Amino acid sequence: MSDPVRAAARRALSLFGLDTAGAVRHQQARADERYTTLRTRFDKVSAARDELARRVRVLTAELDDVRAAGDLAAGRDRSDLDYVFVITYGRSGSTLLQGILSSDPGITIRGENGGMLPRLFELHDATAAHRERMLRPGPLPPHHPWWGIDGYRDETAFRAIRTLMLETVLRPEPTTEVVGFKDIVWLPERLPELLDFTRRVFPGARFVLNTRNLEQVARSRWWQHREDPMGELRTLEERYVAAVDGVGDVAYRVHYDDYVADPTVLRGLFSWLGRDFDEDRVRAVMAVEHSY
Repeated sequence: MSDPVRAAARRALSLFGLDTAGAVRHQQARADERYTTLRTRFDKVSAARDELARRVRVLTAELDDVRAAGDLAAGRDRSDLDYVFVITYGRSGSTLLQGILSSDPGITIRGENGGMLPRLFELHDATAAHRERMLRPGPLPPHHPWWGIDGYRDETAFRAIRTLMLETVLRPEPTTEVVGFKDIVWLPERLPELLDFTRRVFPGARFVLNTRNLEQVARSRWWQHREDPMGELRTLEERYVAAVDGVGDVAYRVHYDDYVADPTVLRGLFSWLGRDFDEDRVRAVMAVEHSY
């Protein structure tokens, strides 16, 4: 288009009040104004949503504190207990160790429960993973298929798991000061995570790793149906040792063959637990046949 034609076109548009550049600037100004208005509204709604979420968290924590106090008052929870769990594998002699520890009037170490705690760990871990996957800036709405999962609270779950196990598995006596259990189901592939979970459920929990001569263990009928008992036991023990060594002084290692040969080697274990070592009492337990 030639310059004279362009000039004629601009004059024609001007006659009809159609200044193209001006119209564009006017529309842009209106759009900017509209954006500013919408942005202000959005910021206000976001702030209100964030405040609501914060208030929900505060109220949930307050409600949990009330429930926790109620559990303590009703005796479902015990703030006066120390927790010790014996980690081992089948036919390690851990039943004898269970009896030796429980011979102390203030210690109650229950027997195996088939891996209840690891299963509760897996349940909690899966639920918490879904919660994290579904987290949004604000609470999930009622029409969402995962409505409510974002309200799953770790501390509430830990307290509920602790009180469940105290009432069903551990069942401490009125005189019990240290309570726990021994078991052979410990998720060796995820043991470091499981130990961390256990200490969150049972504040201050400690662990005793009980081992035994693996050749003797592998010859037991309990292991004979395995394809490679020695290989499996070596792998299991290596993972157990690595995990308990990783938590430092909250774990203690004992060896069945050592304390059977000389019960006084357990003096260190009792000292670590803050308990007196009574050799006569320990020997009396060892004189009773145990199912290992």
